[in-house]
Amino acid sequence: MDSTSDYRKPDGLCTIHPDQALDFIAHLPIESFWGVGPVTAQKMHALGIHNGTQLQACTLEMLTRQFGKAGNLYYDFARGIDLRPVEPIRIRKSVGCEHTLEKDISLHSSAIIELYHVVTELLERLKRTNFSGNTLTLKIKFHDFNQITRSITQDSELTSMDKILPLAKKLLKEIDYESHPIRLIGLSVSNPKEEKEEIKKQWEQLSLEFKEWDD
Repeated sequence: MDSTSDYRKPDGLCTIHPDQALDFIAHLPIESFWGVGPVTAQKMHALGIHNGTQLQACTLEMLTRQFGKAGNLYYDFARGIDLRPVEPIRIRKSVGCEHTLEKDISLHSSAIIELYHVVTELLERLKRTNFSGNTLTLKIKFHDFNQITRSITQDSELTSMDKILPLAKKLLKEIDYESHPIRLIGLSVSNPKEEKEEIKKQWEQLSLEFKEWDD
C-alpha cells in the first residue's frame, strides 16, 4: 500500500495489521475519522489538527475541553482504540458509483455516453457484491456544485443493462442540464430483497396469536 488514499480500493475493504495500525492512523486526514463531519473538521483545522499524527499529539484534556464527550472518542480513535460493539451481521442497503467529469457537459449526447459508462461500472459492482435491488437513484452534481437526485422503483430487481440504462435515461430527462452543465454523474441501486425480508420478519415477530373467545 503506497498511501492511505488507496486503502479503500477496489472493494471498500482493507485489512490493517495491528503492528501497522498506528502508522496507518497517523497518515489519515482528519476528515476520515469516524464522527468527524464538515463542522467538526473545520474546528479541527482551526486548532491545527489536519491528520492523525496531529490528533495523536493532543491530550485527552484538550480534546474533551474542545469537543465534549466526543473528545474521548477522538482520543481513543487516534490510538487505534474503538470500544463500540461490533455488528457481526449488517445488511448492505445500496451499491453505487459516481464519475466526476474532466469537463462539464451540457450536450445530451455527451450525457448519455457518460451515463452508459456509469451504468457499466454499477453493473460490475452489483455483480462483485452479489447485490440486487428494486430502486435506482440518479445523482447529478452541477458545475456550481449544487446537486440533485431522482429515484424510481420497479417491481423487478435491477440486474442488467437492459433494465438499468432505460431507467437512468428516464431519470436524466427530468433534469435540466443544458442550462446547468453537469460536473458529476452517479447511480445507485437500493431497496434490496434482504432488507424487505428483514422488515417482514420484524413485523412477524410483533404479531401475536389469540385464542378464540368462548361464547
